[in-house]
Amino acid sequence: MGVVNVTPDSFSDGGRFLDPGAAVRHGERLGADGASILDIGGESTRPGAQQVTAEKETERVLPVIERLAEASSVRLSIDTMKLEVARAALAAGAGVVNDVSAFRVDPEMAGLVASSGADCCLMHMRGEPRTMQEDPRYEDVVSDVASFLEERMRFALAEGVPEERIWLDPGIGFGKTVEHNLELLRRLDEIVAIGRPVVVGASRKSFLGTLTGRAVEDRLPATIAANVLALERGAAIFRVHEVAELRDALGVAAATVGRPSWTTPDS
Repeated sequence: MGVVNVTPDSFSDGGRFLDPGAAVRHGERLGADGASILDIGGESTRPGAQQVTAEKETERVLPVIERLAEASSVRLSIDTMKLEVARAALAAGAGVVNDVSAFRVDPEMAGLVASSGADCCLMHMRGEPRTMQEDPRYEDVVSDVASFLEERMRFALAEGVPEERIWLDPGIGFGKTVEHNLELLRRLDEIVAIGRPVVVGASRKSFLGTLTGRAVEDRLPATIAANVLALERGAAIFRVHEVAELRDALGVAAATVGRPSWTTPDS
């Protein structure tokens, strides 16, 4: 899953692809590099990020989704918590809703996903982006995250979303300390055991910077290490900024551990 941030303030590449043409070209490059999914977002969810209106978010992402839907065969995902944005994105050609709030911000999102036939990704996040890193605490981070994801999956099922359309994301970096993130990666098989495809978004995250002392743009080796470990523990979808390098690394790792045909869920 290649990241296309159409934002001025994302932690990794804020402002680089705010222009729709630049975002489309970036998405096309990621597709050429081997991305199976392009995840397009118009609102930063970095720690401390400020909210934008649904109108502004739609204005940012819609031209990108429309043009990529015409120019590329890669599946498109809309990274949003807002019903209005998701509805417009699905109508424009997106087929996945990646909701970091797991349908908590706008519960009607579940009904939209159910009626549209889209896939959805439900992610764990403590609180919301502006406050999620304020002293995060858990009894047992893996058990707590697993319980949360199971509860949100039950909600989605009750709203009519078919189980086979649900992916789960433990939310690396979303309301977690460095040790919380490491424990989630270490015991990711417990999240995988819930029975749905698990998405891991560790790419360039700050915990990798803490561990290595590297700036955001120099965290590719650390990102590879985290994703290879996630694959070994059963992750199925890898949300990354550098697609070509990660695809090579994951391909070798998959062949080594006996998962030579790992793929994302079919549309």
